[in-house]
Amino acid sequence: MKKVIINEKQHGFLFRNGKYMGLLGPGKYLCAFGREIEVTENEFVFASGKCPLETLLADRAAANAAFVADIPDGKLGLLFRDGRYSSALMRGKYAFWNVVHRHELILTDIETPEIADDVPRRIYDILSLGGPVEKFTVSAYERGRLFFGGRFVRVLEPGTYYFWSKNVTGVEVTVENVDMRLTTASIVGQEILTQDKIPVRINFTCSYRIADCVKIQTEVGDYQAELHIASQLALRDYVGKYRLDEILDDKEGISKYVRDRLREKEGELYIKIEDAGVKDIIFPGEIRDIMNTVLVAEKRAQANVITRREEVASTRSLLNTAKLMDENETLYKLKELEYIERICENVGNINLCGGGDVLTQLLATLKGQSA
Repeated sequence: MKKVIINEKQHGFLFRNGKYMGLLGPGKYLCAFGREIEVTENEFVFASGKCPLETLLADRAAANAAFVADIPDGKLGLLFRDGRYSSALMRGKYAFWNVVHRHELILTDIETPEIADDVPRRIYDILSLGGPVEKFTVSAYERGRLFFGGRFVRVLEPGTYYFWSKNVTGVEVTVENVDMRLTTASIVGQEILTQDKIPVRINFTCSYRIADCVKIQTEVGDYQAELHIASQLALRDYVGKYRLDEILDDKEGISKYVRDRLREKEGELYIKIEDAGVKDIIFPGEIRDIMNTVLVAEKRAQANVITRREEVASTRSLLNTAKLMDENETLYKLKELEYIERICENVGNINLCGGGDVLTQLLATLKGQSA
């Protein structure tokens, strides 16, 4: 005889000579020859290692203690244990102990990667943690291109999205995020000859946004390379028509011409040109030296003109002052006193004798000291 104890939260399956006989609850049992008790925890899975599930379920007592989940093709079973999500079940038949815990099942369609409304949204993040759901995030400055099995479905606005994974539906889900922010492209110009055969290089910048995030992928191979080529061709067309001096005098003309040419390509490239302009104009070393020499000469000539202009103005002012003093004796005396005051600031001592005109003596003394 063999004694078997079945504790609380346990059940036993009784077998006699290998044949299932019935379900045993908690307690102490004695097994005679040919009898065997398989003790199992009744926390979760309802199963036996000695007989198939169908044999157990044929017993009314066992069937009443079990929760059976039968998942057909094209469906996914979401199992909840005491109101909380427990696991996702693919097609097949499952049984769980329904004695200690209460189980519920939600059957949902998985024919397409779209998640049906009958799946509680509160468990999406749980399902995406290594489970049957994939999570995708589209930032505020992006748009997402959604593909099912390589076939474009729709554009996703900013937000968080969930879809059934490939191991559930057999369809691969991909989301390509497209940056819709303002982007600046720098176009480094190749060497271009002006009309007067002077080689120059022009660096150009262009600011643009993506206008159609779907067609820019399906209709254009590499829109950035196309934008670069279009800018270079427009620069080459403009520079070849004008002399170097004309180009330097009208840099905005280059910017406007290229900007207008690029805006003509907006529809083909599915972008919107916000602005474009010349950043640098680079010359060969010898041309740069010549231009620096010309610039220095121009500045010297301008300085000489300004100097001559100031000298003429000063002479004209002196002439006007002399005419006024010649015509007005009082003004002459005031001017004379002004200069005497300046001279006195540099003289140590002056001796004057009593009597006579003080101003006359002062002038005479100063003249004598200066002599």
